[in-house]
Amino acid sequence: MGVLPVPAEVRAILLDIEGTTTPIAFVQETLFPYIKDNVKEYLRAHWEEEECQRDVGLLRKQAQEDSSLDGAVPIPLESGSGEEELERIIQAVVDNVHWQMSLDRKTTALKQLQGHMWRAAYATGHVKGEIFEDVVPAIRKWREAGMKVYIYSSGSVEAQKLLFGYSTEGDILELFDGHFDTKIGPKVESESYRRIAASIGCATNNILFLTDVPREANAAEEADTHVAVVIRPGNAGLTDDEKSYYSLISSFTELFLPSST
Repeated sequence: MGVLPVPAEVRAILLDIEGTTTPIAFVQETLFPYIKDNVKEYLRAHWEEEECQRDVGLLRKQAQEDSSLDGAVPIPLESGSGEEELERIIQAVVDNVHWQMSLDRKTTALKQLQGHMWRAAYATGHVKGEIFEDVVPAIRKWREAGMKVYIYSSGSVEAQKLLFGYSTEGDILELFDGHFDTKIGPKVESESYRRIAASIGCATNNILFLTDVPREANAAEEADTHVAVVIRPGNAGLTDDEKSYYSLISSFTELFLPSST
């Protein structure tokens, strides 16, 4: 794919995670199965804790909003009538989580619970965040050239920090100037990129967004953000039109910064 010159006005690089910094396989084959396999055990162990109750409350609220959707799983309120009822509610939460994950939902409620579960998994060494080998050297080079580097992922900010804090490259959180998740807005809506630009104190055309998802690239472009689509092993294929339209890179090392000459 060769070298992709970074426009001179770019001051910040905004990175997606899944399929961009990190193999999709890690998310699909390690992180998500961990949630599915351990959510019931996690809820039983932490049910009485305030954090867990907040997570369940958010999931219950989301379930109410989803009530008209096909296959939606309601989460009943707890009335305090014993172990049998508690087990029934926990099972409802498990079923709701599994239903949302089966549809690849990106709700804040789901992501928050997942983030808290992954925190425990990373801290105990059950999981390490996988990073493509070109990522860390490239980011260090960008930062040396004066570039700011941010993360924007549908995974919660906490989940992002865990992945990079307990990664195969060690703790690399120092490489990032900030993190954004869906609380700032969906990645497929252009307004989200305007909010990010405002948050970091620059114009949208001062940002280069790297993602593997054309719909996200399109939304960013509509906000006048520069974009490049990242081609990685395991990523979804692009149409011929997408290949000809978007700037493509297969490694972060292909980005050429004018200020690094």
